[in-house]
Amino acid sequence: MLKVMNEERCTILEGNDSPFLNGAFKPNFKEYNADTSSLTVKGEIPEDLWGVYVRNTHNQVHEPLGKYHPFDGDGMLHAMYFNNGQAEYRNRFVHTTGFLAEKGAGNALWPGILEPDRRAFRGWGAIGAMKDNAGTDIICHAGKLLATMSQGSEPWRLDPVTLENLGPDPKLASVVGHDGIAGEFKIDSKTGDMVFLNYPENPPCINVGIANAAGDVVDYRRVDLPSPRWPHDLGITENFIIIHDLPLFFDAELLAAGKRELRFHDHIPSRFGIIPRANLHADVQWFETEPSFILHSANYYEHGDEIIMDSCLSFDPKGPGVSEHKDHNARIMAHLDKHQTKTRLHRLTFNLSTGKSSQTRINDEIVEFPVCANAVKGYPYRYAYASLFEPGQWLMNGIIKFDLNTGATTRYHYGPQRYGGEVHFAAKRNSQSEDDGYLIVFVQDLAADQSECLILDAQAIDQGPVGSITLPERIQTGTHACWVEGERLHGEPQHL
Repeated sequence: MLKVMNEERCTILEGNDSPFLNGAFKPNFKEYNADTSSLTVKGEIPEDLWGVYVRNTHNQVHEPLGKYHPFDGDGMLHAMYFNNGQAEYRNRFVHTTGFLAEKGAGNALWPGILEPDRRAFRGWGAIGAMKDNAGTDIICHAGKLLATMSQGSEPWRLDPVTLENLGPDPKLASVVGHDGIAGEFKIDSKTGDMVFLNYPENPPCINVGIANAAGDVVDYRRVDLPSPRWPHDLGITENFIIIHDLPLFFDAELLAAGKRELRFHDHIPSRFGIIPRANLHADVQWFETEPSFILHSANYYEHGDEIIMDSCLSFDPKGPGVSEHKDHNARIMAHLDKHQTKTRLHRLTFNLSTGKSSQTRINDEIVEFPVCANAVKGYPYRYAYASLFEPGQWLMNGIIKFDLNTGATTRYHYGPQRYGGEVHFAAKRNSQSEDDGYLIVFVQDLAADQSECLILDAQAIDQGPVGSITLPERIQTGTHACWVEGERLHGEPQHL
């Protein structure tokens, strides 16, 4: 079965030469239902693979208003559901208020992240001016997908298998209001709790909350900040939540004049706030480290009196010479190019008894989008998986596996002109160890003009895929993804 369920009308002008609307970033407009009876399968789909892999993408539909940034496009989810050696593929736009409004108008109504002050309508996000595109992050909690944009959006819910749009989650929406939910929410697989955050500009603060396994918000609090910040990640351990206050934020003088320009203040230390999960309103214990910026972390966990945090750090997040670029597309790419920002995996340690912190580099490889198995999120672990990057581009060209006990690494490169998104670990049914499972990723082959879903043995990724499934058409490059175990498709499992 292969069926086109819908096709959106594209209004992007044929002559638009933005590099972020062409090539690897070329958007999709058709929504498909397909299964392995109609898709080409190479190798095998393992019988012990049960669940769904979902990737989010910023998928622009309309000719942009002004300068286009690759994080401006509408959210489109791509999902591959596995069960009993078979697979089903679906893709759907996230029906946000902004998406539906522009669909009705037949053209773009909001500018992008680079020119928010050009808006003619109320917007969303940390600065309250952006279109809520829900195109950055994706996770499953309480039996439903949750899609958001990183700067904060309404909590958009979808069915994890059919991708049916279910609208904003009323429980979450009633608590967060216009501040919305930012990306990087974390789930404790042992309790089913989800922690989330947002960071509104007025007042300058981080709001952090906890939703239980049923999706009810059980706590929510505000942490005041010296000025508006632009954090990204959030951490969870068995007993604590970790928030970030980093020195990449809006220039204060320009902000006072109504202009928003992110600058790296290399004289201001990075701060990390530790908050007890059992008492969200307790005093925040702050730790300082060398100035840096962090997009993503592999994991956080407790070791005695210490919090361990494994994160990708950049000590020059704007990249060398970025301010010298006159072309805005070159400035965007310089900021996204991980080989310019020199993003590497580090271990940060915060001692709750002494108040001291330390920081060491785990590996010299340029990597980002580090992940671990869902089962060990927030707990001691051994293996992390991250994406390797094409120099000079924002394209992921392979996977690296870190053994954090031995320091050993293994890797798999997708091949020439082949690029992926965020990879995720899928445990086998009756998995016997932390890495007893598969790595799942969507890749695009620019030379063949097609995309595939790759399945790799997590214990032997250097051997290449055990199976691959060719998608109905080439999908654009994307950011975050998630793996939803089969037993979590209808709700969080109850652990005794």
